[in-house]
Amino acid sequence: MLKTKVSFAPSVRRLPQYLHIIRASLAAGDTYISGTVIAQELNLEPIQVRKDLAITGIIGKPKKGYPVPALVQAIERYLGWDQSHTALLVGAGNLGSALAGYPEFARHGLNFVAAFDTDPGKIGKQIHGVTIHDMAKLGELAGSLKACMAVLAVPSPNAQATADILVKAGIRAIWNFTNIKLKVDPEVVVQREDLSSGFAILSVMMNTRNTCGTKPGHAKED
Repeated sequence: MLKTKVSFAPSVRRLPQYLHIIRASLAAGDTYISGTVIAQELNLEPIQVRKDLAITGIIGKPKKGYPVPALVQAIERYLGWDQSHTALLVGAGNLGSALAGYPEFARHGLNFVAAFDTDPGKIGKQIHGVTIHDMAKLGELAGSLKACMAVLAVPSPNAQATADILVKAGIRAIWNFTNIKLKVDPEVVVQREDLSSGFAILSVMMNTRNTCGTKPGHAKED
């Protein structure tokens, strides 16, 4: 089962992009949308779009495409975005605050029920309506908060120790925004978002196209 989920990862990453286009089509009153239209919007091959959509279980109609309302429901159901997911935010710094304030999370069913931090100056305050608690109380509060997952946005040197506390408190899914590869029990699901890797890809693309740099044939001055 785990190997299957991993093999679907690229397709799963593309589904939210498709959903954005399909929702726009729904708002425009369209009844059907073709894989070709979605592919053109994202500069993809139509066959790739059809393969990606196939994992949701929906089947398109020849020469018509996919029924738009049903396609939205199929993607949301497959992604689990038609359900409510309660989450703990661990780390109430700049990144944690930005994540708590991102409105799309609530739209996708992700709801922060509490935040935790070690900074005494932040404890008791709120970020985007979420109360910040003392990290030392996470273990005793986790059960009553009934959170199914945690978003980890602590400084990287504290990542593993914090993850250990979360697992001990009963958290079985961690969205890891640090650059540390966490070592956890096999039954704990971890998704790591390395922002440095994302910027590395963008940086290489900029260098390749000479974006934000010197023009071809013009060396930088010392």
